[in-house]
Amino acid sequence: MLTSLIVLILGFAALVWSADRFVFGAAALARNFGVPTLIIGLTIVAMGSSAPEMMVAAQAALADKTDTAVGNVVGSNIANVLLVLGVTALIRPLAVSSGILKREMPILILVSLAAWYIVSDNHFSFAEGAALMVGFVLFLLGLIYITKNNKDLDDPLVSETLEEVPQGVPTSKALLWLVIGMVLLPVSSGLLIDAAVDIAKYFGMSDLLIGLTIIAVGTSLPELAACIAGALKKEDDLALGNIIGSNIFNILAVLSLGGLINPATIDPAVASRDIYFMLAAALVLVVMSLNFRGARRINRLEGGLLVTSFVGYMYFII
Repeated sequence: MLTSLIVLILGFAALVWSADRFVFGAAALARNFGVPTLIIGLTIVAMGSSAPEMMVAAQAALADKTDTAVGNVVGSNIANVLLVLGVTALIRPLAVSSGILKREMPILILVSLAAWYIVSDNHFSFAEGAALMVGFVLFLLGLIYITKNNKDLDDPLVSETLEEVPQGVPTSKALLWLVIGMVLLPVSSGLLIDAAVDIAKYFGMSDLLIGLTIIAVGTSLPELAACIAGALKKEDDLALGNIIGSNIFNILAVLSLGGLINPATIDPAVASRDIYFMLAAALVLVVMSLNFRGARRINRLEGGLLVTSFVGYMYFII
């Protein structure tokens, strides 16, 4: 048990670090090859915080643990809103003014409803996984179309995103970090899944529960770090954008891997319990963020309510 716990912690640390290095190398390499900076920021860099979930979902599906893959996505999306946004707002209230984010919020609701539909029959099929992946490709193409047509260039999210793209990195160094990330990501996620399964067996936890709790919180650490850093640098829209973008990527790109790799019957608790928490979290995020008369502020009281709700959810399912 102690060995598994140590491996789990080391696996999380290696997963988060290797994901960061992979994104850094990929973004720097793309920039050196002439890819527009804004496209890099809104795609490669924005997807970076979902890289741990993606690798964990793939490894779990390959290990015939589709419940863990699904639980990781649902749990991560809940943790991103209730825990990550809540803690960030407690540290510093967030002002929301980006028009891009306001357009992405309905997309978040739509893809969350798609996830609800997929799990509602307690079965995740290959066709459903493929449909989500197609949606992911269309979403990326939409982002690229917006940037190429010079729309929203005066949006506050744009300037904050551009600052996150690495500059002046030699191609050899970018390639080195890319390779290191590509090697360590699957290795660390594999160790993490093995350790999590051992711990789950020790405590009598289901594959779904381990995905909803330990793995979900662990893979949300990059979002937490990015949001706190964004808030401290007064990049409020970027902090919120990390959460919205990550939740959309999680459903379209990460959840799809479960159906594509290992179509299976999933734990009925997802459809009867957890998916509704995820939908509620997405709706709460929209309500707290939107103000059609101008900027909206997510204050510390709302942040405290979000964190309290997360603690209550963890207590309820455990």
